[in-house]
Amino acid sequence: MGSFASPLFVLTVLFFNIFLSIYLERNTALKHIGAALLAIIVTAITANIGLIPSASNPSIVYDHIFTYIAPASIFLLLLGVNLKDLKVAGAPMLILFLVGSLGTCLGVFVASSLFGSEFGVLASPIAGMITGTYTGGSLNFNAIAIHYKMMEEGVIYTSIVAVDNILTTVWMAVTITLPMWMNRLIERKRKVQEAKDVDDEYENSTLSIYAVSILVFVTGAAMVFSNWISEMINVPSILILTTVALILAQMKFFQAFKESKILGLFLVYLFLSVVGAYCELSALAGAGEMVFYVLLYLSLVIVIHFTVILLAGWLLKYDWEMVSVASQANVGGSSSALALARSLKRDDLLLAAVLIGALGNAIGTYLGFLMASA
Repeated sequence: MGSFASPLFVLTVLFFNIFLSIYLERNTALKHIGAALLAIIVTAITANIGLIPSASNPSIVYDHIFTYIAPASIFLLLLGVNLKDLKVAGAPMLILFLVGSLGTCLGVFVASSLFGSEFGVLASPIAGMITGTYTGGSLNFNAIAIHYKMMEEGVIYTSIVAVDNILTTVWMAVTITLPMWMNRLIERKRKVQEAKDVDDEYENSTLSIYAVSILVFVTGAAMVFSNWISEMINVPSILILTTVALILAQMKFFQAFKESKILGLFLVYLFLSVVGAYCELSALAGAGEMVFYVLLYLSLVIVIHFTVILLAGWLLKYDWEMVSVASQANVGGSSSALALARSLKRDDLLLAAVLIGALGNAIGTYLGFLMASA
């Protein structure tokens, strides 16, 4: 692909896709879809037509965005969080997340019973990998795959990765639109007011170079500090970063920097664009006939997970945005859950989304090994 695969070109396309998504949201009939989902769709299209790299041959830009931009977006958005938000959303989100994890385990059990024979001796490791990834994201998936040396199983491993990338992207789209459709069927009132949209709040404002310079410096310093402490005490860096952000967020000095929401939201859109780039449809055709059973397996797990968490939300009378964010924390992890919460204008769910996502990273591997040995 030559220069078309250069990091500068890829990053430029991603920036354009974000601009185009926001433009379409503001000026066309697609405004009901929202810029977040449009960023996923537009980038998925550009990746699938070959304009930018996709999942099978990812750009180094994608790795850097997942490694640095995603945590930076979490930090910046959490700078605007009031700890009182956790009192309202904390317990319901935790309950929904744990119920969703049980739904994942149930889904894996049913899918293994129906399709496990198609994978032979690899059925158990696959059960563990899928349990891990749909409890708290790809970190758990990779941990279990490495233990069982699944990377050496070419066709099956490739099929699982390809299908998982696509379904994760699809699930982000589902959870973005779910509250709108569910509220038409069963309306649920929020316990908190909808956050004022960042775009509306700062439509005519100018970013302060002073504020931006401080925020960029503090974000970088907090990430360096979190990684350093993480290596010292063996605690996930995202938990340390979250703690630092919350401490700073309670200080009047940082409460004055409203620009953190704008910067954080932009980085969220950049993260979601890369999620779209990983939706590689051509990978399905190139993964062999085994992909059919993998698709059935993973789809069934997500459907059962969704049914269980949706039923829990209905019985407990929680609002549908909470259900969506909790489910996204299961399937996609902290960054995806936080991106979804911000896209739904639920700033009260930002902290809870990060915390349950981190919990998913903590318990997902254990549940994965448990299901693999069952």
